[in-house]
Amino acid sequence: IFQHAVSLRRSGHEVTLLTETPVTSDDVSWHPDASELRFATYAECEQEHFDIALATWWRTVYLLPQVRARVHAYFVQSIESRFYPASDGAAFYWAEATYGLDLPIVTEVSWIRDYLREHHARDAIVARNGIRKDIYTAAGPAVSPRNPQRPRILVEGTLGVFFKNVERTIELCRQSDAPEIWLMTPTKGVSDYDGVDRVFSAIPVEKTAEVYRSCDVLVKLSTVEGMFGPPLEMFHCGGTAVVYNVTGYDEYIRDGYNALVSQMHDEESVVENINALIHDSQLRARLQEGALRTAQLWPDWPEASRVFEQAVLHLATGESEDPPLLAAKCRLYQRWYERHVNVQQLLEKREGQAVVDLQNDFSRAYQRLQHVEHCLRLARQEAADYRATLEAVQRSKSFRLMQKVRKLPGVSALSRHSLRSRRTSLKRW
Repeated sequence: IFQHAVSLRRSGHEVTLLTETPVTSDDVSWHPDASELRFATYAECEQEHFDIALATWWRTVYLLPQVRARVHAYFVQSIESRFYPASDGAAFYWAEATYGLDLPIVTEVSWIRDYLREHHARDAIVARNGIRKDIYTAAGPAVSPRNPQRPRILVEGTLGVFFKNVERTIELCRQSDAPEIWLMTPTKGVSDYDGVDRVFSAIPVEKTAEVYRSCDVLVKLSTVEGMFGPPLEMFHCGGTAVVYNVTGYDEYIRDGYNALVSQMHDEESVVENINALIHDSQLRARLQEGALRTAQLWPDWPEASRVFEQAVLHLATGESEDPPLLAAKCRLYQRWYERHVNVQQLLEKREGQAVVDLQNDFSRAYQRLQHVEHCLRLARQEAADYRATLEAVQRSKSFRLMQKVRKLPGVSALSRHSLRSRRTSLKRW
């Protein structure tokens, strides 16, 4: 988001990043160009009017009605409903509902575009993320040089997030023959981790490449991804990877060409693939060569942001959900989520009748919303028909002739008298 925002600003656009709470310089000090950006809260921008307001996370979709804009749109970076476990079904459906709203969409990978088309009949523009090719390079400083005799394994990801699967990844690496395991995590305050030789916690972006260049193989076993970034960063730094066939992996990963791919949750295969790369130096070298060739073909951020800019400009000239209807839907989904949570609590207390009443309330509210949407569609169609009829009349020869006749002396006064007579008759009727 920051890379695209900085690029848009440098291209001459006015860019504002809206947040619920104020942002300080310390909050964004991790990004070298964040000082160029304008940050403001929703409250501070109540009176501002934007050409386009772009939600960047499913929760911010529900805040779009607070933003005055000609077009409301959606930057879908992942299918974020998958971030919630099966036990939290309410949050899953609350997030999933955002993809069905009538908002123009730009996304960063083709699998998300395909998902939205298949499950929500929504089209999306694909604008792939770029990569910092000034940072992620095969040549450059390293924390510790690679040793072909002792291949080093790197695990990357946030701790304590179930779909990042970092803890289990470390366990599988420990089950392998890996002589040395490193952990790089954005989680703050981690100084050591059981079974890991070195830990790099919340280090600056510029330093991550030094860690990548020190390791031979990245083991990344996420179960949910949008744009699968870390393996691509590792490819640029001369390494290869072991991954699951997670959504988005096939944007650039080819099994046996630049990495080894295991089927989702096939942990035995993961350990086998790690061991293969530990013991077979020729296989490791071949995959690393393929990874570098893949990296050369991937766009940098300036190129990617130009594509993103064109996508946003295209969305800004289109249409989106009517603001009152968008606000009504957001309120309905919010109410549904709150009711669902209440239902779950009541179910636990076994207050069956109260549950039925709440479900009936939701059904009636949903039917009313469907009726409003139906009426709005009919009104739009009728307006379009009237507009077409009016344009046809204005193009006709008789209309153009009458325009000339009305300008003749005496005709204008007669027309006004006739109009007053018609108005009087209409009032009497």
